Amino acid sequence: MNHTEAKETVQKEMKYPFPTDFWWGSSASATQTEGTVEGDGKGPNIWDYWFEQEPNRFYDGVGPAKTSGFYTRYKEDIALMKEMGHNSFRFSISWSRLIPAGTGAVNQKAVEFYNAVIDELRRAGIEPFVNLYHFDLPMALQEHGGWVNRETVEAYVKYANICFELFGDRVAKWFTHNEPIVPVEGGYLYDFHYPNELDFGKAVQVAYHTLLSSASAIQSYREKGYNGKIGIILNLTPTYPRSQHPADLRAAEICDAYFNRSFLDPSVTGEFNPVLVELLTKDGYLPSMLDGDREIIRQGTVDLLGINYYQPRRVKARESLPNPDAPFVPEHYFDYYVMPGRKMNEMRGWEIYEKGIYDILTNVRLNYGNIECFISENGMGVQGEEKFRNEQGMICDSYRIDFIREHLKWVQRAISEGSNVKGYHLWTFMDNWSWTNAYKNRYGFVSVDLANDGQRSIKQSGYWFKQVIEQNGF
Repeated sequence: MNHTEAKETVQKEMKYPFPTDFWWGSSASATQTEGTVEGDGKGPNIWDYWFEQEPNRFYDGVGPAKTSGFYTRYKEDIALMKEMGHNSFRFSISWSRLIPAGTGAVNQKAVEFYNAVIDELRRAGIEPFVNLYHFDLPMALQEHGGWVNRETVEAYVKYANICFELFGDRVAKWFTHNEPIVPVEGGYLYDFHYPNELDFGKAVQVAYHTLLSSASAIQSYREKGYNGKIGIILNLTPTYPRSQHPADLRAAEICDAYFNRSFLDPSVTGEFNPVLVELLTKDGYLPSMLDGDREIIRQGTVDLLGINYYQPRRVKARESLPNPDAPFVPEHYFDYYVMPGRKMNEMRGWEIYEKGIYDILTNVRLNYGNIECFISENGMGVQGEEKFRNEQGMICDSYRIDFIREHLKWVQRAISEGSNVKGYHLWTFMDNWSWTNAYKNRYGFVSVDLANDGQRSIKQSGYWFKQVIEQNGF
C-alpha cells in the first residue's frame, strides 16, 4: 500500500473526514502581531495615535508597539506553523507600514519584509492568503476624514494595486477587507475604535466607501489579469429571533440586514439588500453616491468569501420606545435577547453556539449561489491561560480543542450536504495583541510569554490540530 492509499484508508475510517485539498491553518493581522521596531519606516496608523492619546483605554496600558514581534521573528513563527502542519496562513499587510503617509512614497523596508514573509511561507509549503485591510487606517488619511472622505477610496485602490504589483506573482489568494462592519460599529456607532464618533450618517458613509473600495480593487485586480482569486472576509453572525412571533421575526430580519447583509449582499451578488435600503431611505440616512458607483459594485463581486464566526446574535422585538434624542443606532429596531440555558465562554462573555457555523454555511449555499468560501476565523479567547500550564511547561487548553472540534463537526456536516467550504483557519496562530483588550484574552495555538521575551511554545491544541491535519479529519 502506498502513502496515498494509506491516507485514503485512514480517511474512510474517520468519523469526520475532510476533503483532501482542505485549507488548514490560522489567521492573524499586521497591527496585532508585527510590533514596531526603531528604523522600520512604518508610519502611524489610527491605533498608534489613539494609544498615544488615551493609553488608559487599553488593557494593562499595552499598545500596538509591543505586539508579538512577528516583524523580527517571522522565520521562527513560520517554522512553528510548518511544525503544526499548516498548509495555509492568512495575514494582513499594514498599509501604514508599506505607504507611511497612506499615499505617496513606498517604504522599501516594508517591501523587503513582506517579500521575505511570503517567500518563507512558500518555502515551508504554506500558501499565503493576504488581506489588505484589517482595521488599521494610516493616521495621515484619518486626519482628512478617513473613510468618510471619498478620497480614501482612491488612496486604497492605489495601495491595493501596489500590493498586487509587488506580491501578485507569488500570492494567489487576496482579500480586500477583514470584517468591514467592525470599524463602522466601533468608530461611528459604539465607541470602541478610533475616531470614537457617534454619528449614524457617517457610519453609513464609511460602510459605503469601504464597500466601494473593495469592489474597485477587485475590478482593478481583474483588469490587470492576475492569475489568482480575490475576495472579502466578513464576520457573519447568524441572527436568531426569540420566537416565531411576527414582531420578533421582523426584529431579526432588520438586525440581519444591518450587520450581515449590508456587506454580504453587495459583495456576493452586487446588489444592496432591499430591507436595508428601505430602512435607510425611511430614516433619511442613504449614503452619498456618484454616477457609475452602482456599476462598480455590480461588477466587483468576490471570487471567494472568508467567513469569521465566533458567536450568534439573538434578538427580540423592542420592549420600550427608543430615546428620540439619543444618537441613532440599529438597536432602534430591536433588543438583544439572552437565551436561557445558553452555553458561555464566561471569560470572554460570548455565547458558544457551534451550530451557528453550519447555519451560516447553509445560508451561503442556498441563498448566495454556494460561492466558494472558507472559515477564515473561529476561536476562543481565554484569560489567565497560564494557570493551565503543566509541569513540562505546556498550556493544556482542552477547552479550545473541544471548541474547535465541535465547530468542525458542523463544518463537516455542511460539506457533506454540498457546501462549497474549502478550509478552516483558527483565530489565531499565536497569542496576540487584541485592540483595546491588548493581551487580556489569549486565542493562539502558540503561547507567547510576554514576561520571558515573548518566548513561543505550542499549546496542547496546536498538537491536536497537527494530528487533525495529518489525518485530514478526526
